[in-house]
Amino acid sequence: MKAIIVGGGIGGLTTALMLRARGIDCELFEQSDIIRELGVGINTLPHAIRELAGLGLLQKLDDVAIRTDVLYYLNRHGQEVWKESRGIDAGHDVPQFSIHRGRLQSVIHRAVEERLGKDAIHTGCRLGAFTQDEGGVSAHFFDRAGSHTQTVRGDILIGADGIYSKVRETLFPDEGPPCWNGLMLWRGARDWPLFLTGRSMIVAGGLNAKVVVYPIAEGSSPANRLTNWAVLVKIGDGGAPPRREDWSRLGKREELMPHVARFSVPYVDVPALISATPEFYEFPTCDRDPLPYWSSGRVTLLGDAAHPMYPVGSNGASQAILDARALADALARSEHPRQALVAYEQKRLPMTAEIVRSNRRGGPEGVIDAVEQLAPDGFDDIERVLSHAQREAIVRGYASKAGFAAVPLAAVRA
Repeated sequence: MKAIIVGGGIGGLTTALMLRARGIDCELFEQSDIIRELGVGINTLPHAIRELAGLGLLQKLDDVAIRTDVLYYLNRHGQEVWKESRGIDAGHDVPQFSIHRGRLQSVIHRAVEERLGKDAIHTGCRLGAFTQDEGGVSAHFFDRAGSHTQTVRGDILIGADGIYSKVRETLFPDEGPPCWNGLMLWRGARDWPLFLTGRSMIVAGGLNAKVVVYPIAEGSSPANRLTNWAVLVKIGDGGAPPRREDWSRLGKREELMPHVARFSVPYVDVPALISATPEFYEFPTCDRDPLPYWSSGRVTLLGDAAHPMYPVGSNGASQAILDARALADALARSEHPRQALVAYEQKRLPMTAEIVRSNRRGGPEGVIDAVEQLAPDGFDDIERVLSHAQREAIVRGYASKAGFAAVPLAAVRA
């Protein structure tokens, strides 16, 4: 069997490793001329890290990431709404990693080159069209100038080509553009003095206005960390985003800073951190409605091409990694590729569709919205606003849907 993977992001690269581990041949095609370290910080959850650890990447990730230990949810006034342990500290056998998105991608990319060979990755190849028949699928690739470069034949084609997926567009030509919820995300990272444990993550504010801060790598000294920050603010009513999503679009300080004054975070000087960041990026938060199906014959979707979601609950990259594992397992177990793609879709589509819908409502961070709605000016006693049991139901309910609820360490190892 041979798989054609379209897209060289985290999902596509992980799929290549998963297929290789099961003896399935594949080639990966990326439209960019090089696979670059794009983006800023992300969190990758234990259920996804467990899959990467199974591929032998845990130590390499540990070398470039921070093991997140505690997550704080605060209201915009800086008052604690919820606090919980994460990763190893929450009872998992593997960490939750706070990591630069590009470094995560680079670790996986290098592993693909080492295990499959550099010839298995083709850059500067844009998918133009594909056709399939009873015997397989043919994919036609073009360069940036529009010239045909090669036609590749395989048993299946996997569209891991992001929110603007050409594969998805071919399967659903009338879908239209991504859905923008009116929220703009500004993101940056800066070497900064450590706060709290040096491994803690803070989310302050609800869905319509929040700031997120966490370390993603060691800093210039033991007292510093490379610290990621993000500010998410509703600036419109939705519809078409003001500018297309782009990991490398620089943000404008004069647009961002008026929003920063809306937050108070007691553990770190957020205005100073942002002001000291020379360059940062803007990103309109978009998703798409869940699809009725992902697979058509010998073609399927994976990652953001299948289920782009709002950046809530640390789930985008994690779910793409889980997709890769499920797809590789299905291909290894099934007698026919079409049967495998159906089994993969049946396992992954319902869960990810629910996560997409939940993220639109705020995901686990909806606990902050619930408290701010009841106590917009802050509170003296959180229990009088929303009980511990009510807050726990919001947070744990999302964790269960996404598949990363904390479990006792002994149960994990068993």
